[in-house]
Amino acid sequence: MNSLDGKVAFISGAARGIGATTARLMVEAGARVAIGDVLDERGRQTVQGIAGESETVIYQHLDVTREEDWSSAIAATVARFGGLDILVNNAGLFLGKGIEEASLDEWHRLCAVNLTGVFLGTKLALPALRERARQSPHGSAIVNLASVAGLVGSQLDPLYSMTKGGVTLFTKSTALEFARKGYRVRVNSIHPGLIQTDMGEQTFVSRARKQAMSRHPIGRLGVPEDIAKGIVFLASDDAGFMTGAGLVIDGGSTAQ
Repeated sequence: MNSLDGKVAFISGAARGIGATTARLMVEAGARVAIGDVLDERGRQTVQGIAGESETVIYQHLDVTREEDWSSAIAATVARFGGLDILVNNAGLFLGKGIEEASLDEWHRLCAVNLTGVFLGTKLALPALRERARQSPHGSAIVNLASVAGLVGSQLDPLYSMTKGGVTLFTKSTALEFARKGYRVRVNSIHPGLIQTDMGEQTFVSRARKQAMSRHPIGRLGVPEDIAKGIVFLASDDAGFMTGAGLVIDGGSTAQ
């Protein structure tokens, strides 16, 4: 189950947190992985920690808001590994401010990372994904990191929720477009609850930890492995009949 033998994946925002954990699990499942981030030193450390002296993981500098960065990163990945089967649009930004507190510049930055970054990644990786899909029984796969905040309203984070709601519907719409065009590229989203990562710690600043715990009926907060396992599943041929779907991994928070 979840074997990624022979597949090549690109993961944005993967120097740490969910992205780095996903890279590790994908390598363990047999994939070769390129990780992109703006945190160059941390990204190279992550590659070294996963791959050691092997050549199964590479690092590429990537500012997801810059078209030229995406073009260079995807081209380098294809040149190194011979193609691209999987794109994980993982890079994201959390603001943690209400509408009255947030500035226009902060809003533009939030949109640039959470929305423009997903658009650019999808657009610029698509030719390589389409090419590889011709050789695979189940085609290629895109996994977009959304959030439970993209499914239900958020009292404290309305702007973040707005961007993640956009990712949710972009996922469904691109899945339908690519299916209509016969591209054989599946597109699904994943919706984490509150996860113990650097971004999760930012959330704790604006939301008391006890209150956050109470929103998860399962009795704990999530950890990166909880989400990374879901990403690996959606990227694998085991999810070959899934497209335009959203996988919720939230400890039961949206069931209330």
